Amino acid sequence: MTFGSVDASYTRRTLTRSARALASLKVDGPLLVGLALIAVFGLIVMYSASGRDIGAVLKSATRLGIGAVAMLALARVKPGFLRRAAPVIYIVGIVLLVVVDVVGYIGKGAQRWLDLGFVRFQPSEIMKLAVPMMCAWYLHERPLPPAAPHLVATAVLIFIPVALTAAQPDLGTGMLIAVAGVLVILLAGLQLRVILALVGIAALGAWFGWGFLHDYQQKRVLMFLDPQGDPLGAGYHIIQSQIAIGSGGVFGKGWMNGSQAQLEFLPERSTDFIFAVIGEEFGLVGLALLLLLYLFVVGRAIFLALQTQETFARLLAGSIAITFFVYVFINAGMVSGLLPVVGVPLPLVSYGGTSMVTLLAGFGILMSLYSHRKLIQS
Repeated sequence: MTFGSVDASYTRRTLTRSARALASLKVDGPLLVGLALIAVFGLIVMYSASGRDIGAVLKSATRLGIGAVAMLALARVKPGFLRRAAPVIYIVGIVLLVVVDVVGYIGKGAQRWLDLGFVRFQPSEIMKLAVPMMCAWYLHERPLPPAAPHLVATAVLIFIPVALTAAQPDLGTGMLIAVAGVLVILLAGLQLRVILALVGIAALGAWFGWGFLHDYQQKRVLMFLDPQGDPLGAGYHIIQSQIAIGSGGVFGKGWMNGSQAQLEFLPERSTDFIFAVIGEEFGLVGLALLLLLYLFVVGRAIFLALQTQETFARLLAGSIAITFFVYVFINAGMVSGLLPVVGVPLPLVSYGGTSMVTLLAGFGILMSLYSHRKLIQS
């Protein structure tokens, strides 16, 4: 027996043991690897974007660790329990949103957080999972595609947390909550004429809701159309972000060598606009590699969702998978000037606490729905 055959045999045994270990944890290996690569890349970028602040990197790593624990724990929970728990989680989330609107912690002009002394978190982030869970629970035992009364009831379930979140004000998170719920409705199999009617209603609602937006929110939309109209005010973020991405060229200026980020011309460079830091320091190649990782994760998540069998699992898993893509699409479009600035972080890369934990918890739920697909009735 040659050394090559011994090494190959050892490698096969190692891979087999690893696969068995992941299977016992109910974790999907390819999805886990994709998420881990994005997270590691995010920590590398965070060190540069935060001004070489090792404390910020450690905080992000800690939150990723908490999220990973939540993902592993939820991956072992049976879908039947998740379905029964959906109304409870939804109601608790609504109560927490009301509490935030009354006595929440105020930061950067917004009242979005609950401060418990030892930890501060955003209850609105919980609703990113609670709303699609509740919508899937409601549609689970009803005929699909849903009839008009069921559509109205589902819309009300979505509207309540969206309105409470928008009042904080946090329009970006409110929009993501709405997207997660609407995706459940779309995945329930609506007819084209119904979808077009809903689009018309949404457009009418946007027109009606324009007057309820804060001045700075209206300016964000207007600056999206013409950022040069206020280059030192509302248009500053978009202009600086486009300069950073454009100056990176194909291969970038190098890690920690981006002038827009390191000289602090780029606002919110470690949070909402970290995508621009990547473009400046790693160039088009770095952005393309990151987007390919995101596409791999989204593709794998959609594949897992398609393997589920029960209505609740199929609707919820599909919503979680596609919502992750929406997060990436909105942040990349926002930073590139293709969409209005709405304050949506780049998943698993931007500095943030509750959002990281929520994202990984969502993937834990997705893994649970997939791994228990043959035990769904248990």
